Amino acid sequence: MIYIVLLFVLFLIGIPICFSLGMVSVAGIIQGGTPLIVVIQRMFTGADSTALIAIPLFILAGGLMVQGGISRRIVDFADALIGHFPSGLALVSILACMFFAAITGSAIAATAAIGGIMIPIMREKNYEDTFSAPLIACGGSIGPIIPPSIPLLLYGTMAGVSVGKLFIGGFIPGIIMGLGLMIYSYYVGKKRHYVGREKKASREERIRTGKDALLALIMPIIIIGGILSGIFTATESGAIACAYAIIIGGFVYRELKPSKMFDLFVDCAKSTGQVLIVVSCASLFTWVITVAQVPQTVSALLSSTVSNKYVLLMIINVILLIAGTFIDTTSALVIFTPLFLPLVKAMGIDLIHFGLVMAVNLTIGMCTPPLGVCLFVSGSIAKVSLKDQMRDLLPMLAVLLVVLLVITYIPQTVTFLPNLFA
Repeated sequence: MIYIVLLFVLFLIGIPICFSLGMVSVAGIIQGGTPLIVVIQRMFTGADSTALIAIPLFILAGGLMVQGGISRRIVDFADALIGHFPSGLALVSILACMFFAAITGSAIAATAAIGGIMIPIMREKNYEDTFSAPLIACGGSIGPIIPPSIPLLLYGTMAGVSVGKLFIGGFIPGIIMGLGLMIYSYYVGKKRHYVGREKKASREERIRTGKDALLALIMPIIIIGGILSGIFTATESGAIACAYAIIIGGFVYRELKPSKMFDLFVDCAKSTGQVLIVVSCASLFTWVITVAQVPQTVSALLSSTVSNKYVLLMIINVILLIAGTFIDTTSALVIFTPLFLPLVKAMGIDLIHFGLVMAVNLTIGMCTPPLGVCLFVSGSIAKVSLKDQMRDLLPMLAVLLVVLLVITYIPQTVTFLPNLFA
């Protein structure tokens, strides 16, 4: 257990995640008298997985979609559907985040893309920035839940479960999260007299904006359908997504210019490098704690005090919610998955269900202080501080926590669709 304690000490003093994992792992290897060549071997093995090829592909696909003019079309379609309701712009923001999540699978990308469009518009309609910024941050957190999703891909690789089933299992939880935020926004909007568009969209406008956004919105259907039908694997689906994004953005919408491609590739390489170095170091760390029998110790400790799987899930929720506020989603997944997996299996908890519970916990952390990255993204767009966002943020987090409890204790919200398409 000393390795876990040392790891969190390094986190708290500001050492980057990958270095913290590497330093603790090397210390454990030296203490155990194992040859240091194991460090290179385990780090290489950790990244040497064909499933992980999908990570740069999905990151690139998301960037291609953003640069290809998708964001504006999604917002226009969402506005035509529900923009006329009270608090219409808030509802449009959440729905647009849900649509965008189904294309990029990234919380940060959804927050930046939708926030960049909606926050200035909401400001013009007298929505308070201190409401708009946390709302879009929480809406952006749906990104890694509705497929495609890099966190679910990582979890599936580590837990040895079907990525396709994880993807399809994320639809209902993501929709519930979005509906919860929309209900809260509607209530606040009526109370504060936030308005939507002046006139309800005509049928012709809805059809026009729907057609304009349709080609983007069917991408997740192509990806999930292809995986479940066996036409291509989860890894190959990333390449399909990139090709589709280039065709739609470059040849249909004609907004994806060759001049933008180099910067996209550079950003993709940087993001991929950040993820894979963490995965490599986490693989080494997982090997060290496995040799030291830390997962077995944690499992024995919890199983000796907790005999009810629902109590266990509550304990895990608390741990992950706290960890998610300090550690990014990728790092938390690769650290906690090997720790919790033996106990979860022993308790008979469905691994698809548990994967979504982990993902929802950690994405809530992305819009929770002190290190909620989505809050900083939306706050920088709205030019409001984290402190100023707190008043409206807390009720939104309460909504997401209620949704988390629903997903945790009603596993059918996750398993229904995977079982239906099994």
